[in-house]
Amino acid sequence: MANTNFSKTTTTDLTNAVPDITVDSKITEGNFSQTENKWTNVNASKYYGFYYNVGEYRAAINSFATWVVGQGYTAQTLRDTAELEGIDGFGNETFRSILWGMICTKKFNGDAYALILRSDKGTLINLITLDPRRITHISNKQGRLVGFDYSQDDGKQKRYDTTEIFHLCNERILNEPHGTSITSAVEWVIEKMKQAREDYARIMHVSSVRIFFVDESDTTRQDVIKTQYAKAIKDGEVMMLTCKPEDARFQDLEVPPADAWIRYMDNLEDKFYKQLGVPKATLGGTSDNTEASAKVGVLVYEPIWTQETVELEADVWNQLAKRIKINKQPSLLDNAKRDEAKNKGQLGFQSNDVTAGRGE
Repeated sequence: MANTNFSKTTTTDLTNAVPDITVDSKITEGNFSQTENKWTNVNASKYYGFYYNVGEYRAAINSFATWVVGQGYTAQTLRDTAELEGIDGFGNETFRSILWGMICTKKFNGDAYALILRSDKGTLINLITLDPRRITHISNKQGRLVGFDYSQDDGKQKRYDTTEIFHLCNERILNEPHGTSITSAVEWVIEKMKQAREDYARIMHVSSVRIFFVDESDTTRQDVIKTQYAKAIKDGEVMMLTCKPEDARFQDLEVPPADAWIRYMDNLEDKFYKQLGVPKATLGGTSDNTEASAKVGVLVYEPIWTQETVELEADVWNQLAKRIKINKQPSLLDNAKRDEAKNKGQLGFQSNDVTAGRGE
């Protein structure tokens, strides 16, 4: 019986029972207390797994690398052109394809590496990409990167000087002894997308199996019917029972409405591409965009991949002593200006809106 005595009322304790949302703190891995300070990426295998197994993630990173070096490059001198064209990596690669792969690795792993092979006269002969899992960074007390240890197949460590390794470092921050992997930023949303797909796929699969009601009390007979029914489903056959229609019937399972699931997936995908910094339109995913919004998405993306080309040109010059100019992708700015001229009520695009520079 309910207690109607108001003096006995109580309240919940949500303040203590439901914790506040907090963001985990983080410290850098820049410990330079020793003469030699070592760092190895313990997440390299996991990050490669995300890249290799998650289609959207791989496609987005591949697209980014294609936007950066897809149009090729131009070397400053004929000699540099000849040397770079002679690079074939592990056998049938090109200098451009090696750069493309290293950009992909740099983004999902944080760092990418290639062994520099030179002749006795110092001529660049080849670049051999290396497995990040085997690389250990060596820093001195001042926090400066001075070398790399490479774990060979025989288990021994081989020391390389920084001049012997072509190293691309992604978005290094503070005093970290390494680059920053973008995988860590999208790891949560990737897992939720995978979880949501598997959950709905399971529901769709189970819904194809109908519930079978049989008026049978004998347990031995029940076991026989269950075995026969399971085999019929597996073989795609029709099960036949010798009984009255009212003694056995089927009931179909209904799949829940997909609208809520689609909205949830759209929300996750939107978060995923925003966290990556890659517009979905660059991958051909324009079904949710108007022509105008897709163009704007690509326009505002230009400074991102333009910055990457500038950094890559500097890395090639500083580490390989080769002056190259990466051929940029065609810009949509001219197209946007023509569209703007047709729409007199539209605010104008400024050149520095889509040009990487000092930010004026």
